Amino acid sequence: MPVVSVRLATAADRPVVERLWLMFRHDLSGLRGVLPNPDGTFRGDRVEAAFAEDGWAPYLFHRDDRPVGFAFVRALDAPVRVLNSFFVVRGARRAGVGLRTVREVVARHPGPWEVAFQYDNEAAVRFWRRAARELAGHAWSEEARPVPDRPGLPPDGWISFTAGGTGSLTCR
Repeated sequence: MPVVSVRLATAADRPVVERLWLMFRHDLSGLRGVLPNPDGTFRGDRVEAAFAEDGWAPYLFHRDDRPVGFAFVRALDAPVRVLNSFFVVRGARRAGVGLRTVREVVARHPGPWEVAFQYDNEAAVRFWRRAARELAGHAWSEEARPVPDRPGLPPDGWISFTAGGTGSLTCR
């Protein structure tokens, strides 16, 4: 198994995270026909929030010395933490990187968690259900919720669970 590390991203890491963000948004663009902005970027409000707002934490994943993904956690100052964005580059998928990194990110912030995903992203549906089963056994729940302020979009899936202080997960 390759060595995979998870660490809090710093301001110096932001350019790397922004490039990974473009890959993430490109992956998602095919699901709903989203086109890039005129300058070739995609919306970056979550990147900005992850690095600038209280209650957020950006994480960067590396395999050996190469960046392979990121996670943005929000609501760290609220009762329920939210895994806002999560991405692993295609070249590192199906090697256990996603499960290892999500386990580590979640274990760093014990308590109730929620993760949203789009039902039309079949790979994400399979991944998050598998992650929930592997991390929480049967002690997790899933529900469909409308996308706020976007009535024309199909509902998102939301998985909920609680992470213990030692990395163990239980239902909330």
